[in-house]
Amino acid sequence: MPLLPAQPARQATDPQTGAQYLLPGFDELAHSAAPARRARAAAAQTPARDGRDLYPTFAAVLREVRPRAPRPRLEVGFYPFTHLNNTIRLRQQCLYIRVSDLLAAAPEPVMEALAQILIRKIYRQPVPDIYARRFRRHILHPEISRHAERLRQLRGRKQLSGAQGEVYDLEEIFRELNREFFADGLRAPRLSWNRQRARRHLAHYDAAHHAIVVSRIFAQPQAPRHVLAYVLYHEMLQLIYPVRVRGERRCVHSREFQAEERRFPRWREAEAWLRRL
Repeated sequence: MPLLPAQPARQATDPQTGAQYLLPGFDELAHSAAPARRARAAAAQTPARDGRDLYPTFAAVLREVRPRAPRPRLEVGFYPFTHLNNTIRLRQQCLYIRVSDLLAAAPEPVMEALAQILIRKIYRQPVPDIYARRFRRHILHPEISRHAERLRQLRGRKQLSGAQGEVYDLEEIFRELNREFFADGLRAPRLSWNRQRARRHLAHYDAAHHAIVVSRIFAQPQAPRHVLAYVLYHEMLQLIYPVRVRGERRCVHSREFQAEERRFPRWREAEAWLRRL
């Protein structure tokens, strides 16, 4: 089915007004096996259009979710996102749905679960847990995770502003921490200040691009150097203790990670300062 041209906006849509609504695609889900059976039957009778045809699956779920309400037109297809994203927008009585092409070979029950997530999200309906668990199991599979990371490396661009800030040099602090805590054993990632002074996301390690990005809120003189060092040390530990998947859950900070984090001499003082942000 045809798709809208790429839109950079990432907002929510009010179903009553038609305002934009974008979803990351893997947070929640839905119920019942009947729509999947109907969708599979319809898919078997509908010729694929540009490969796998998603229309029968999403149309069946839309009929289930809104059995008596007027249903909008539906346009759905695959899109080469950089991340494992799936989006839905309601505009002028038409649902525009983009599904990550990483899911092109996903089993039909997984695609039905995604349809339940997106459609119920846009109409503000609760998503039964069975679909959430089914979809999360699929996208957290190691093979899917590795493929998603490779796509990020190939398609994504990491915009970095550099390690030298107005007050602190991230590369200098990295070298000190690497020598003190890791015996110079860490391969230096790309280090950069974020363009914004984010207070919620203080720093992150991007494994796909082997880069650590730190909020510019620590680039000002009011930010103590030891607090910045603690934040950077936290991200450096991600190189040794990467995210693990246990069943349907992602374990970001393991017990080993937390124990190593407490090796930082002034961690309590740093944590207290961060809580005041």
